[in-house]
Amino acid sequence: MLSDRFIAITPKDTKQSQTQQLEEVVVINYLTKGISKTNNGTITADTKGFDILPGLIEPDVLQIVQNLPGIMSVDERISNINVRGGTNDQNLILYEGIRMYQSGHFFGLISAFNPYLSEDITISKNGTSAKFGNAVSSTIAIKNADKLDKKFNAGIGGNMLSVDGFAKIPLTEKTELQVSARRSYTDVLVSETYDAYFDRIFNDSELNASTQMNTLLAQDENFLFYDFNAKFLYDIDNTSKLRINVMNMSNNLNFDQVFTTIDNDFQESKSQLNQTSYGASATYSKFINTDVNLSAQAYYSNYDLDAKNNNVSNNQLLTQENKVEDFGLRFDLSKTVSKDLKINGGYQFNEVGVTNYENVINPNYTSLIKEIIRTHALFGEVEWFSTSRNTYIRLGSRLSYFGKLSEFLIEPRFTVNYKFLDYFRLEVLGELKNQSITQVIDLQQDFFGIEKRRWQLANGDDVPLITSEQASIGLSYNRNNLLISVEGYYKGVHNITARSQGFQNQFQFINDNGYYSVKGIDFLINKRFSDFSTWLSYTFSKNDYNFNTINNGNAFPNTLDLRHVMNTSFTYNRDKFKIGIGLNWHSGRPYTSPSPIQDHSNSSIEYDAPNNARLDSYFRTDISATYKFTPSKGIQAEVGASIWNVFNQTNIINRYYTFNTDDVIVEINNESLKLTPNLSFRVNF
Repeated sequence: MLSDRFIAITPKDTKQSQTQQLEEVVVINYLTKGISKTNNGTITADTKGFDILPGLIEPDVLQIVQNLPGIMSVDERISNINVRGGTNDQNLILYEGIRMYQSGHFFGLISAFNPYLSEDITISKNGTSAKFGNAVSSTIAIKNADKLDKKFNAGIGGNMLSVDGFAKIPLTEKTELQVSARRSYTDVLVSETYDAYFDRIFNDSELNASTQMNTLLAQDENFLFYDFNAKFLYDIDNTSKLRINVMNMSNNLNFDQVFTTIDNDFQESKSQLNQTSYGASATYSKFINTDVNLSAQAYYSNYDLDAKNNNVSNNQLLTQENKVEDFGLRFDLSKTVSKDLKINGGYQFNEVGVTNYENVINPNYTSLIKEIIRTHALFGEVEWFSTSRNTYIRLGSRLSYFGKLSEFLIEPRFTVNYKFLDYFRLEVLGELKNQSITQVIDLQQDFFGIEKRRWQLANGDDVPLITSEQASIGLSYNRNNLLISVEGYYKGVHNITARSQGFQNQFQFINDNGYYSVKGIDFLINKRFSDFSTWLSYTFSKNDYNFNTINNGNAFPNTLDLRHVMNTSFTYNRDKFKIGIGLNWHSGRPYTSPSPIQDHSNSSIEYDAPNNARLDSYFRTDISATYKFTPSKGIQAEVGASIWNVFNQTNIINRYYTFNTDDVIVEINNESLKLTPNLSFRVNF
């Protein structure tokens, strides 16, 4: 369906008509109900109106995103979302305006954002609004309900990993409190779903590897995750409002092992790994008059990853910590000149501090490094519609100054959307972006190899500012519930470091700067038949590295280079019953194989050309179904069931090589999730 509607916001009981935005929905039901595409190039998801996606029985925010063309996770972790060949740390994820440095539970397999209050999700792959900065890949903005319901609404539910609840509580005519909480019960009850997730995360970690030279006698793991969110809404009057949000999320693991050494001694190893985020934001908005809107926002984000490994056999205690503190302040001013023209502008300040701490006992060693970057940014853009409303143009730019680095960067952005012949649309997008914070890997064994990436700030030396350019052109046809779209794009990301790419070959301990470039095509066809919906998405891309000295400066395939990615799904929605079946396939990712000729006098592996081989193709089938019913008046219930990887396909998602105890090269294969069932039950009232 095509829409040419103009969205105007008119507060109740006010004498002034206040126009707020020019955004229009041009494609509804982009994949399924609740997912839409707008004229400014963004894709929006409304979890409240969400239908169903294969493998999902809950509207998991970051799982929904991965069904869009050009977006996926090469290792199935939500915390490692790759958008058009980019690494996860290059995505800007905002939750109620708070920049998030942690996005997953179970160390990346489950979204950390409660889906039952997160109603509005906006995804931008290119042509990003000038008000967003400090990320060279995508922008994902998540917001909870922002309007007062003026009636009590609540729900509780659970699945085979956790229980959760939410409530919208009117306090007065002008105020409301929204709260949500979720906690796993994996520390007291183990399910088949937990076993599958645990094997996926921990089998390839250093915790499991620690017993390879010993005989394991006993093992006890205690794992839990939780998240909490509260939002206070205050409509001060007809022209102004205040929103305050606080959140907390955490993963906690205690891992104890008892084993016998090669000398038949009993030893105990105690390990701890904690990942915690806190955040808060306050937003005040005010209509100055009928066509001018002013808003101010302040936010604070705190991320802390720490690990303790008490290795009794070596009489060694290792403590590691990676901490990020981010304070932000922004002012936005928008003026609606007419129903066809709007001007937006503003200022943003950010202070980001990163601390990396490491302490070793036996031998004694301590390292503490803290860095801070303060950034000032001015941004502005113009949105314009033609008189016929067939053409939409947004032109903008962002000017950023990085105090510590004494650098100015200008980032122009543009969006053009043109409707012609009634059912066709042409879309042209482009942007320049930059980023001052990134994730690096010092050692693959850091933080037990589970969350081995640590955040680090640009320093103008060995970690420069990352910059990117991207351009795309797309054509879509939409008529009679048939959508066909194709989009070609080019993306280049510069000043990346080798340490941020997670090499597990001859470049693992080499630091070098370079860039990667991606050329690709996203294709989507979607057809709806009454209660049925089916779609096929396909992406072809070529993603290559170029480093200054690595591989003698010659190009080689990116570790995230998946040439072919395909997803096809079928959903059925009739009355209160929904079911979805989906197939996911992509070509294997590159890896580096050992050279056939090895120098046995050398203590390191001799490798072939970088990323010279590829893993076997990945294939997975998912199914999910939900059914709603009314057990009594005023109460709505829903039961759901899903199976991830129905055919229990063995998929290798990463391969690397190491020496065993006999100094023989062994191949290590990281496998994806096996057959993983899940059940859920919810009650809303």
